[in-house]
Amino acid sequence: MLLGAHVSISGSIDLAVDRAVELGCTTFQIFTRNPRGWSYTKLKQQEANQFREKFRKAGYSVAMAHMPYLPNIASPKKIVYDKSVKSLTAELERCGLLGVDLLVVHIGSHLGAGIEKGISLAANAVNTSIEKVENKVYVLLENMAGQKNSCGSRFEDIAAILAKIEHPDRVGVCLDTCHLLAAGYDIRNTEAVEKTLAEFDRLIGLERLKAVHLNDSKGELGSGLDRHEHIGMGKIGDTGFKAFINHRAIRDKPMVIETPEDKAGNYQTDLAKLRKLYTS
Repeated sequence: MLLGAHVSISGSIDLAVDRAVELGCTTFQIFTRNPRGWSYTKLKQQEANQFREKFRKAGYSVAMAHMPYLPNIASPKKIVYDKSVKSLTAELERCGLLGVDLLVVHIGSHLGAGIEKGISLAANAVNTSIEKVENKVYVLLENMAGQKNSCGSRFEDIAAILAKIEHPDRVGVCLDTCHLLAAGYDIRNTEAVEKTLAEFDRLIGLERLKAVHLNDSKGELGSGLDRHEHIGMGKIGDTGFKAFINHRAIRDKPMVIETPEDKAGNYQTDLAKLRKLYTS
């Protein structure tokens, strides 16, 4: 089971590997830099080498990075869009340097300019960045939670973006369970999971699914609320997660939690719950 958590790079980026090992992760996710700002320090080769060496020694085969919060590759505002494309390009380069093969990207918001405009901008951003960075890093489009003006909350939107991608061998999808439920895709039991993933396969193709974010949802089905909850404590529940992670299309994918750490639980408790729900 490729199961892990989003771990901190605080102190030094290679320490993320140590934290993943401590949690018993078999995969993990990081931000390669401060996720709450535009500026960043260029990765030094020595830093990348330390990360790679720890990654290799720990026996990891796959990890993913997540884009910072500020970029919006669907934004019709030129200044924000240009900075977002530049950020995506830089992240592809940083992932290549680190040997991290998967880069998860929020598709973002069209800010009222219309879904077709947002789809076109998002596809262009991905195409531009991939054209500039020749490496093996996969861009993974993450489904959105159904927020107002969001691009990529519906499978049809993601399919439309993928249809415009010029290098399809470099682009896939990361499904977030909280976002699925919030956007109106039921995954609360075996029948619902089967129906939702069949719809994904029909519109996008399960071969494009490369990774999963496992988060329970504070919001109800179709709420449009992007609020993560501990595994089993939200509206998806244990039954939904057991059905989802054991589905034939999911069970071999890298799965990462982005759940809260509070009085109700932490990464250890959520990972333990998922390991218990996973059938070998």
